[in-house]
Amino acid sequence: MILPIYVYGQPVLRQEAEDIAPDYPNLKELVANMFETMDHADGVGLAAPQVGLPIRVVVIDLDVLSDDMPEFKDFKRAYINPHILETGDKVVSMDEGCLSLPGIHESVKRPDRIRVQYLDEEMKPHDEWVEGYLARVMQHEFDHLDGIMFIDHLSALRKQMIRGKLNNMVKGKARCSYKVKTVK
Repeated sequence: MILPIYVYGQPVLRQEAEDIAPDYPNLKELVANMFETMDHADGVGLAAPQVGLPIRVVVIDLDVLSDDMPEFKDFKRAYINPHILETGDKVVSMDEGCLSLPGIHESVKRPDRIRVQYLDEEMKPHDEWVEGYLARVMQHEFDHLDGIMFIDHLSALRKQMIRGKLNNMVKGKARCSYKVKTVK
């Protein structure tokens, strides 16, 4: 089932998400719905707060990039209760966009390498170092779980330059091709 994506201005996007218990009701269905929602909106990652749930669940599907990045062939994973434990020293700048911020793309600096801890869909624990593009996507999505959006990483000048677009989103004027839930 395709869920509405919550757009900038929705309070849940600024909430800190909670870890969930292994017996969280209908988790497999939620994960499947999140993948379907993300695919429908042409995204590569989606966090539960973006569909209105303040819980620590993220889905990432990088298979669409596999023509240019063969290492992501069939890469489709859910991350339950993920946390970033450490970051590397090297910082890289790259353009980012977000399904909750339609029409906004900005350059964001992030560490190129992170150590993450999470549970997979089978509730098996993982503790691993991740680098490159996957590390960037994870940081972007895991930020949502802490009430942080990629625009929070921008300079004051860049934020000022997109203020009009953000104000329009808060007023319910979000233009995109997928179902959204705005404040108004």
